[in-house]
Amino acid sequence: MRRESRAARRPIGVFDSGIGGLTVFKELARRLPHEDLIYFGDTAHIPYGSKTPEAVRRYSLTVARFLEKQGIKAMVVACNTSSALALSALKKAMKVPVLGVIEPGARAALDGGAAGPIGVIGTDATINSKAYDRALKGARAIGQACPLFVPLVEEGWWSKDVTASVAREYLAVFKKKRPKTLILGCTHYPLLARTIGAILGRGVRLVDPAVETARETGRMLAERGLLRISGKGKRVFFVSDASKRFLTVARRLGVPIKSVRLHSFDI
Repeated sequence: MRRESRAARRPIGVFDSGIGGLTVFKELARRLPHEDLIYFGDTAHIPYGSKTPEAVRRYSLTVARFLEKQGIKAMVVACNTSSALALSALKKAMKVPVLGVIEPGARAALDGGAAGPIGVIGTDATINSKAYDRALKGARAIGQACPLFVPLVEEGWWSKDVTASVAREYLAVFKKKRPKTLILGCTHYPLLARTIGAILGRGVRLVDPAVETARETGRMLAERGLLRISGKGKRVFFVSDASKRFLTVARRLGVPIKSVRLHSFDI
């Protein structure tokens, strides 16, 4: 049996602007059960989607440096906005591999093979960055910002009538342009998949970038000889503010967390 290297026993850092990245965390924990995971939610600065690109890069680099000090072997940027605006800066600044959620999500959309345009929904910052347009490599993309989805999800209102009404307003553009594939380009949005699917109909395939990101993380670790192959992974959670709300919303998202550590930044 292959022995694990000392480097393989180090944890994976998972970074999000707040709470939505727990959907990526869940996929990583499911697919890589032996891995130790350290999650950081920058709840003091949420939402990143309404911040300037400069602010997003500054916050992202600050969190990344903190995670690097925890001895991580890789970092997953479980935030579409940070992946869109800060990934290249993070890759240059860090000594460990850094993976975002946009490239894996775009690849999954393209692998579907459906003709016609590909829809993308996300925060204002993600849509305005055109990051998915670039990642889709020439395929026609139709972007739609859906900023109200995040607070609705965090309130646990994904099945309420008000959420369906908001979704119908946002998704009206896709009823006219008829994409065959829609990328859920914010980590909160998979929790609205049933509502979104009901509005757009069965003919539209929904892509959750978290699933492909977890797959790619496993592939990357295996290629570099960094994959854990034994033991039960530990999970540690940090936030930069509002730890009680984080715990409450995490439980709504189906991630029962016993405790969370507070680490604030002077940015």
